[in-house]
Amino acid sequence: MYQPFNEFQIELRELVRNFTRKEITTEVAHEWDEKNQHPKALVTKMRKELGINGLCIPEEYGGMGCGSVEQCIITEEMSRGCLGITLCFGYTGLGMLPILKGASKEQATKWLEPVISGDHGISFCLSEPGAGSDAPGMKTTATKKGDVYIVNGTKAWVTGGGDADAYTVFAYTDKNRGNRGVSCFYVPRETPGITLGKKEDKFGIRASDTRQIIFEDVEVPKANLIGRENMGFVYALLTLNTSRPYIAAMGAGVMQAALDHSAKYAREREQFGQTIASFQAIQHMLADMSISLETAREITYRAARMSDAGDPNLAKFAAIAKAYSGEAAVKCAMDAVQIFGGYGYTKEYPVEKLVRDAKILCIFEGTTQIQKNEIATYAIKESASSKN
Repeated sequence: MYQPFNEFQIELRELVRNFTRKEITTEVAHEWDEKNQHPKALVTKMRKELGINGLCIPEEYGGMGCGSVEQCIITEEMSRGCLGITLCFGYTGLGMLPILKGASKEQATKWLEPVISGDHGISFCLSEPGAGSDAPGMKTTATKKGDVYIVNGTKAWVTGGGDADAYTVFAYTDKNRGNRGVSCFYVPRETPGITLGKKEDKFGIRASDTRQIIFEDVEVPKANLIGRENMGFVYALLTLNTSRPYIAAMGAGVMQAALDHSAKYAREREQFGQTIASFQAIQHMLADMSISLETAREITYRAARMSDAGDPNLAKFAAIAKAYSGEAAVKCAMDAVQIFGGYGYTKEYPVEKLVRDAKILCIFEGTTQIQKNEIATYAIKESASSKN
């Protein structure tokens, strides 16, 4: 199944890898983690200097026309430096997906142009205080009144919410139809009635601004309806299936960082007159980390290639990639702390942060348990349709 990267993909990886090594150092990551702040100047530099804001935006809209494989490459490399800062740069990748899935060419060209230039961020607004994995349980409504929709409700866990210039917002336009009554809207942040709500004081990914966004009688023009009315839940599912390989790539980046730090420390740390790298117990832990990392990469990039090919089985493999990579990232980070011993438990060393950051990969964009539900559904269907 192994497919090597092409020349462009290798050059892209090196571009982001070099930038990450130079700008997203352990010290920088620690600083913004401690501050619990969005590193605006650094993110602006990333947007302006890397020149990859339009990486996955089609050429017809002014983008580079690349796909999920390339997005996973840059996501993995950035996450190797700091998962929180990766989300500060990458939240727009999720926020703009409903536009790519449902908007007209005219809408997409207009809304994505400032994203390509690096001047705009877009946050994805689906979850609510009482509706996380239970997305259909949301309460936000969009009531049609003439040529506008009146949006009311509160969105929660909005990644990049305080930095974003616009939001893709999911709301009920016909509550009686359940999932088939949800619509999606493009809502600029300066629209009257929008309030930035509570900023979460999180366990990990603390550089990333996560907060509630409150909508009170927000008037959204009919022209800002993404795609067709009552098709929003379809756009949400298409978005999540596309984005889950990106989350898996974040896990691979965290695993690589854990392995990097652990192997280096093991070569330097001496106990009982020799480096701990010579101890079989440590060697086995490093081997397990490497096995998990390479397995995660294989299934992550398989899912990414399926996404680019429009494979109908993407949902299953995207769920497998996210579930495996997220859980494996937590395990690798925990093993890194174990290898560092008492030092690993302190903030003086980088590995405790990896544990705190990695855990979110098992929670957001569908918990590991939600992924397993989906995977099991496919397994049961496949068994039922099998001639055996």
